[in-house]
Amino acid sequence: MSESKQTHNHEEIKQWASARGGVPAKVKGTGSGDDEGVLRIHFPENSENDDRLEEISWEDFFDKFDAERLDFLYQDKKADGEVSTFHKFVNRG
Repeated sequence: MSESKQTHNHEEIKQWASARGGVPAKVKGTGSGDDEGVLRIHFPENSENDDRLEEISWEDFFDKFDAERLDFLYQDKKADGEVSTFHKFVNRG
Protein backbone atom coordinates (compact mmCIF):
# COMPACT_ATOMS: atom_id res chain seq x y z
CA MET A 1 0.00 0.00 0.00
CA SER A 2 1.35 3.43 -0.89
CA GLU A 3 1.18 6.29 1.56
CA SER A 4 0.88 9.99 0.83
CA LYS A 5 2.49 12.73 2.89
CA GLN A 6 1.77 16.44 3.02
CA THR A 7 4.13 19.32 3.78
CA HIS A 8 4.96 22.94 3.10
CA ASN A 9 8.57 22.55 4.27
CA HIS A 10 10.76 23.96 1.49
CA GLU A 11 13.76 21.69 2.14
CA GLU A 12 11.61 18.56 2.25
CA ILE A 13 10.02 19.49 -1.10
CA LYS A 14 13.37 20.30 -2.72
CA GLN A 15 14.92 17.04 -1.48
CA TRP A 16 11.98 14.96 -2.73
CA ALA A 17 12.04 16.62 -6.16
CA SER A 18 15.82 16.56 -6.54
CA ALA A 19 16.02 12.85 -5.65
CA ARG A 20 13.74 12.18 -8.64
CA GLY A 21 15.34 14.60 -11.10
CA GLY A 22 12.57 17.16 -10.62
CA VAL A 23 12.93 20.89 -11.10
CA PRO A 24 10.64 23.80 -10.20
CA ALA A 25 8.62 25.02 -13.16
CA LYS A 26 5.64 27.09 -14.22
CA VAL A 27 3.11 26.58 -16.97
CA LYS A 28 3.89 29.10 -19.71
CA GLY A 29 1.26 31.73 -20.31
CA THR A 30 -0.54 31.35 -16.98
CA GLY A 31 1.07 34.24 -15.10
CA SER A 32 1.50 37.94 -15.63
CA GLY A 33 3.93 40.49 -14.27
CA ASP A 34 5.47 39.14 -11.06
CA ASP A 35 2.94 36.29 -10.86
CA GLU A 36 4.62 33.02 -11.88
CA GLY A 37 1.27 31.45 -12.78
CA VAL A 38 0.56 27.74 -12.33
CA LEU A 39 3.35 25.87 -10.54
CA ARG A 40 4.63 22.41 -11.38
CA ILE A 41 7.47 20.07 -10.48
CA HIS A 42 8.84 19.00 -13.85
CA PHE A 43 10.74 15.76 -14.44
CA PRO A 44 12.62 16.45 -17.70
CA GLU A 45 14.07 12.92 -17.88
CA ASN A 46 10.58 11.39 -17.71
CA SER A 47 8.91 13.51 -20.36
CA GLU A 48 9.46 14.48 -23.91
CA ASN A 49 10.47 18.11 -24.32
CA ASP A 50 7.35 19.60 -22.81
CA ASP A 51 7.39 23.13 -24.20
CA ARG A 52 4.42 24.13 -22.02
CA LEU A 53 6.66 24.24 -18.95
CA GLU A 54 9.42 26.69 -18.09
CA GLU A 55 11.98 26.01 -15.38
CA ILE A 56 12.09 28.67 -12.63
CA SER A 57 14.24 29.17 -9.55
CA TRP A 58 13.36 27.54 -6.26
CA GLU A 59 13.14 31.06 -4.80
CA ASP A 60 10.49 32.13 -7.32
CA PHE A 61 8.71 28.81 -6.92
CA PHE A 62 8.47 29.12 -3.13
CA ASP A 63 7.49 32.79 -3.27
CA LYS A 64 4.38 31.77 -5.24
CA PHE A 65 3.89 28.56 -3.22
CA ASP A 66 3.81 30.49 0.06
CA ALA A 67 1.77 33.41 -1.29
CA GLU A 68 -0.92 30.93 -2.41
CA ARG A 69 -0.71 29.09 0.96
CA LEU A 70 -0.16 25.75 -0.74
CA ASP A 71 0.86 22.39 0.66
CA PHE A 72 2.71 19.70 -1.25
CA LEU A 73 0.99 16.30 -1.25
CA TYR A 74 3.37 13.58 -2.37
CA GLN A 75 4.18 9.90 -2.38
CA ASP A 76 7.64 8.38 -1.76
CA LYS A 77 6.94 4.94 -3.21
CA LYS A 78 4.27 3.27 -5.29
CA ALA A 79 2.38 0.27 -3.94
CA ASP A 80 4.88 -2.03 -5.69
CA GLY A 81 7.81 -0.31 -3.93
CA GLU A 82 9.00 1.60 -6.99
CA VAL A 83 10.01 5.26 -6.46
CA SER A 84 7.03 7.51 -7.08
CA THR A 85 6.82 10.94 -8.70
CA PHE A 86 3.17 11.40 -7.71
CA HIS A 87 2.53 14.83 -6.25
CA LYS A 88 0.05 17.66 -6.31
CA PHE A 89 -0.48 21.04 -4.75
CA VAL A 90 -3.35 21.47 -2.32
CA ASN A 91 -4.64 24.36 -0.25
CA ARG A 92 -3.03 24.59 3.16
CA GLY A 93 -5.54 23.81 5.88
